[in-house]
Amino acid sequence: MGADLIAALDTDRILPVVVLDDPATAAPLAEALVHGGLSTVEITLRTGAAVDAIHTLAGRDGLLVGAGTVLTPAQVDAAVDAGAAFVVCPGFRRTVVERCLALGVPVLPGVATATEVMLALDAGVETVKFFPAEQLGGAAAVKALAGPFRDVRWVPTGGVHAGNLRSYLDMPAVLAVGGSWMVAPDLVAAGAWDEVARRTAEAVALAGGFA
Repeated sequence: MGADLIAALDTDRILPVVVLDDPATAAPLAEALVHGGLSTVEITLRTGAAVDAIHTLAGRDGLLVGAGTVLTPAQVDAAVDAGAAFVVCPGFRRTVVERCLALGVPVLPGVATATEVMLALDAGVETVKFFPAEQLGGAAAVKALAGPFRDVRWVPTGGVHAGNLRSYLDMPAVLAVGGSWMVAPDLVAAGAWDEVARRTAEAVALAGGFA
């Protein structure tokens, strides 16, 4: 995985996962996240506004923008053309991972089982998204999987929030957690950027005690 992304996640410990319906909200969102102390953001390809939002954020200094919910190689191409610095997937799909690697773009494939972790390792990927984390057993499940896969770094995502993020980040194998509570859709829709910045700063403070 890319050194820049690893360094950013290792510092931030939190990857905000954002669904945007209007690309015009991308710039103020970025300002709120950076003001709150984060340097990475994942824009999910769940809406027609996502690619335009990635294009807007790709030029923002101090912020690494990635594309999430990437399901196909064509989506990889569209996201990278828009300026995405990394790709996140909900599951493991070899064609998607191979396209990312061919383009030299860091990819976080989603895994839920030991078999999928081994597929990721076979593809040359050692940092994975554990998804959906809480529904799969939470921190206990990550700890169990981390045992046999000692070289794997984890980014648990799904059901993570301010009240449970420390249970994940307290594990050395966990690089960061993904979450959307600081960028909840109602906050984004309302343009509540001060609240986004406040929640982001609170999350960064909660995560900051772990190296």
